[in-house]
Amino acid sequence: MPLRLAILSFWHVHAPDYARQASEHPGTEITAVWDEDAARGRAWADDLGADFHPDLGGLLARGDVDAVVVTCPTTVHREVITAAAAAGKHIFTEKVLAPTTAECAEITAAAEKSGVALMLALPRLYDGYTTAIRKVLADGELGRLTLVRIRLAHGGSVGEGWLPEHFYDPAATAGGALIDLGCHPMYLARLFLGRMPETVTGSFGHVTKRAVEDNAVAVLRCADGTLGVVEASFVAPASPFTIELHGTEGSLVYGMPEPRMLLSSGGAWRELPVPPRTGTPFELFVRHVADGTRDEENLALGLDLTRLMVAATRDSREEGSRI
Repeated sequence: MPLRLAILSFWHVHAPDYARQASEHPGTEITAVWDEDAARGRAWADDLGADFHPDLGGLLARGDVDAVVVTCPTTVHREVITAAAAAGKHIFTEKVLAPTTAECAEITAAAEKSGVALMLALPRLYDGYTTAIRKVLADGELGRLTLVRIRLAHGGSVGEGWLPEHFYDPAATAGGALIDLGCHPMYLARLFLGRMPETVTGSFGHVTKRAVEDNAVAVLRCADGTLGVVEASFVAPASPFTIELHGTEGSLVYGMPEPRMLLSSGGAWRELPVPPRTGTPFELFVRHVADGTRDEENLALGLDLTRLMVAATRDSREEGSRI
């Protein structure tokens, strides 16, 4: 029997992607849709050939829903995900898990109590460049790591501005470029650093004068002096996704601007092969549910991600040193 799914809201820009993946996956089918915007939800349900429920409780009471894809506003994740967990539904959710650590604790406790799978969409964790970088670090080719820098940007807030207006509503998003886009370089920086930093600073810019930041940098400092630099922007359409790692014995760069990985260890640069990704988060979620397993690293990084976002956002509210 296929895994029967419900999609909980089409608020997030990635919701149509997950609907497509679920429709194309041989082991899943979409049976129901709920959306806080009834007109939007009903339109998507009709398009998918699924039932629309204006009431979340009614959908979660259905016996033909085994799991849910949560793509509702970030600030209602706690309410929606804990209800799904209490109903015994496995949960695949967009990042971040929740805007605060307290809400994350409630969510994980609810999932643990019900024994359901809980997995976040952290796609770059499973990409081939991440696998290759983890091997370089494990092999010690960079010596002692001194700096990690990761940048991810797009032009969704400039020109015609393809980001929907509700992505600029702090009451729904809990933030802008850093929490929405910078989450990817943030969890990768946390992964490559190998531990949580001692301090986090954040500097946010409002180039387009919206209520949430559209340009952001966070700096992570570890107790031994190692630094992580996380950059995110909605106002840089030509900026490539880039990764830099520097250590006492070598350096690694990726995507500057082509998606190639170069390693200098011992004085000469050489290109490293980048293996294929191990799967999409959705594919891996379906597999975990089928096997009765959990992606512990995914959840641990997701929890650390919220801690880092909270720290960076809190620090960004300080005016900094005036010059």
